[in-house]
Amino acid sequence: MDLNRAAAQKMDEQDPLRHFRSQFLFPKTKSGNDAIYFCGNSLGLQPIKTKTYVNQELSDWANFGVHGHHEAKHAWLPYHEFLTDTMANIVGAKPIETVVMNTLTVNLHLMLVSFYRPEGKRSKILIEHSCFPSDRYAVESQLRFHGYDPSKHLIILQPQPGEAYVSNEAIEHAFYQHGDEIALALIGSVNYYSGQAYPIKFITDLAHQYGSLVGFDLAHGAGNLALKLHEDGPDFAIWCGYKYLNGGPGSLAGCFVHERHAYSYELPRFTGWWGHNKKSRFKMSPHFEIMAGAEGWQLSNPPILPMACLLASFELFELAGMDNLRLKSLQMGNVFFNLLDELNHPNLKIITPRLEAERGCQISIQLKDADKAIFNKITEAGVIADWREPDVIRIAPVPLYNSFTDIFDFIQILKGALND
Repeated sequence: MDLNRAAAQKMDEQDPLRHFRSQFLFPKTKSGNDAIYFCGNSLGLQPIKTKTYVNQELSDWANFGVHGHHEAKHAWLPYHEFLTDTMANIVGAKPIETVVMNTLTVNLHLMLVSFYRPEGKRSKILIEHSCFPSDRYAVESQLRFHGYDPSKHLIILQPQPGEAYVSNEAIEHAFYQHGDEIALALIGSVNYYSGQAYPIKFITDLAHQYGSLVGFDLAHGAGNLALKLHEDGPDFAIWCGYKYLNGGPGSLAGCFVHERHAYSYELPRFTGWWGHNKKSRFKMSPHFEIMAGAEGWQLSNPPILPMACLLASFELFELAGMDNLRLKSLQMGNVFFNLLDELNHPNLKIITPRLEAERGCQISIQLKDADKAIFNKITEAGVIADWREPDVIRIAPVPLYNSFTDIFDFIQILKGALND
């Protein structure tokens, strides 16, 4: 691929999403320039409007006190509803299927209460190889809560020895081998380590075919992939708001419950008053009346300041559109792969799948001999990326705010670090 910096700049000039970059705040290098920020898969950048949105709520709190629940510019009482339609659009769901609430692992536990229902031989949980540790901790604790030994009741979806990639054939084999024992399959949509995007519909259909329920952790998928949760049909999904959704550190999370469960009031669940029928919530009845849809899993009234951060970001998603963002993301990934190939360095191995359907923004570069010195050099040169033990640099060009020039400049920095 014959790409120089002038050509990369030309690609940026022709990019219909280029103006969104100016809507974000970039960390600075020691020289005062914008850092090359490739860490949106860990923490998204702050939209410029975030401060305005948060200050609006602080001002309304100061001016109205408790009356801000009704009189604030964005009334606090229904505040989570201001996020629902955009959140549903981002993950390809219906509004009744989606709610912004809590944090990621809290939502996972709430979903496991409702959708992990072991009975007889069907008592095991299938998870992916190298899933994010918090998911594994949560799943193991739920198994122990039900009286099971995780070492016997946790099935790990394994790749071939020495590989990070899990093929569809391996997924099929896991269900063929254990299908009558699996009560629930819980898979990350994009593996945090390898960057592999798992086929949601394929896994969902397979799980349902074998009689198990299925959920997805979309921490690395929401705001990254062009998701179609309603159409693909998993029973539930959960995600955080601080990565590709740019909601700020420790931001609120989201939850999807498929419409077929919207009126399944008999499903066991842990409850709180914000899941009560909003029309009668403040009558303070001792009898809990569950709301339909994902809202029925809410526990507490919404924290307004974190929601204001998400509202600022969601306005940008509405303007950009997920299909447009996904298209640019794939283009950036293709450029990245080609330039890495041109380096042809023996110490580098790309472990992220190249097929467009099997990846998102993130490209994981495995280093020979786990030499973190290379990562330290690119950091010193002004690149903000991510190191994951034992041997991977994760690079995530985010289409909302990264450019093709960012990619070209990074490759030059990496080349220099490798040749030092």
